[in-house]
Amino acid sequence: MSEHLTPPQAVLIGNLWQPGKGATLTVTNPADESVLATLAAADAAQVDAAVQTARQALPGWRRLPARQRGELLRAIASGVDAARERLIALQMRNNGKPRLEAELDVQDVIGTFDYYAGLCLQSDGQQPAAVALPDEGFRASVRREPVGVAALIVPWNFPMVTTAWKLAPALAAGCSVVLKPSELTPLAEIELLRIIHAAGLPAGVVNLVCGGGDVGAALSSHPGVDKISFTGSNKSGQAVMRTAAERMARVSLELGGKSALIVLDDAELEQAVQLAVGGAFFNAGQMCSATARILVAQPLYAEFVARFAAAAANLRIGGSEADIGPLISAAQYQRVQGYITQGLADGGRLLAGGQRPAQHARGYFLQPTVFAELPAHSRLWREEIFGPVACVRAFADDAEAVALANDSDFGLVATVVGGDAARAERLAAELEVGLAWVNSPQLIFPQTAWGGCKQSGLGRELGPWGLAAFQEIRHVVTAI
Repeated sequence: MSEHLTPPQAVLIGNLWQPGKGATLTVTNPADESVLATLAAADAAQVDAAVQTARQALPGWRRLPARQRGELLRAIASGVDAARERLIALQMRNNGKPRLEAELDVQDVIGTFDYYAGLCLQSDGQQPAAVALPDEGFRASVRREPVGVAALIVPWNFPMVTTAWKLAPALAAGCSVVLKPSELTPLAEIELLRIIHAAGLPAGVVNLVCGGGDVGAALSSHPGVDKISFTGSNKSGQAVMRTAAERMARVSLELGGKSALIVLDDAELEQAVQLAVGGAFFNAGQMCSATARILVAQPLYAEFVARFAAAAANLRIGGSEADIGPLISAAQYQRVQGYITQGLADGGRLLAGGQRPAQHARGYFLQPTVFAELPAHSRLWREEIFGPVACVRAFADDAEAVALANDSDFGLVATVVGGDAARAERLAAELEVGLAWVNSPQLIFPQTAWGGCKQSGLGRELGPWGLAAFQEIRHVVTAI
């Protein structure tokens, strides 16, 4: 699947698809380095037009009853379901994802739009809500209002998924939107927007501008944008936050992670190994939630390390039925290789991987890599790598496990594996993260919040909290 696609139109403003007028984007398949498409990005004038169009569409969309918004969100979910195979194929080509990962992505999109459709239908007719006051001479009510025009800037590691996590609640809240996908992975996003557009949303409610960092900067700094929801690197997130501060625009940031997986001394060893493999190597480790710091109780350490290294070495690399796909780009491949070199220089013990697989002369493939006994100051232990690299070290007791897990600039997720679920849950409650799994793979449900503390970002996505992120609170107090 390496043929060059017909150049897609990279800009949707109102109900008009058009080619961009900015820089040229070359979109590649990371599995074989072939060019999939060449398209023109949006320019500054098109970004401005998209924002102005979203603002013009806002009054009508925010006044639409919640039930009608919910029906449209459900139509989007149905449209994605009908296009399931096409979207899976695009995820596999533009991201290099194995089929199972691409299937999970599409199912996540369907579930997220369906969930927020349900919230809309449940909330219909419930506004305004009465507020009890201590003085009978007054009455009060509260409304949840859409924040306004929302700029949604999404990354390349989970196209469509991250968009759904932002777009579905923004639309449910009554916001109009301008979406900017990653310049590396616009193809599935463009197809998703075509499905959304065909679902019957009023013109201008959802707009699309493809492009690189310049397009993202133009969008996040636009005075017509009321809310910026950004997922990406910490450096870019800091720039978004500085820009938003100049005009007090609302902002949500989902940034990096360096998450821990803790294996307690009563854990079932095979379960622990499988959860560690999934937490570190799913999506080729290109996840902000990757549990790449693996902490193992001393009595289990030697056997765990041996089993984990063997499991990593046995993962199937490349192909539709593989366990692990390629990294997204040459730049990302070189970045991860640099971390591996640093780990060796820091004295880490390389137990598995670290090289390009011999059977893949092309594509940005890297063997799943396992290090042990890295010093706590090593960049490999402390920094987000965004690749298939895991580091393992031992701990003496539960208190040390918690201290090591919390000794991080990040606080997104963690996993605890143990035979005594109550003990594992008590330990999980001490971890400085937004979400902890206990004896569970990294399942993310639309009903549960996503987001973290420390440098992992601000705010929450998914669940009712994701909806609230696109709402303002308005009270009215009336003297009787």
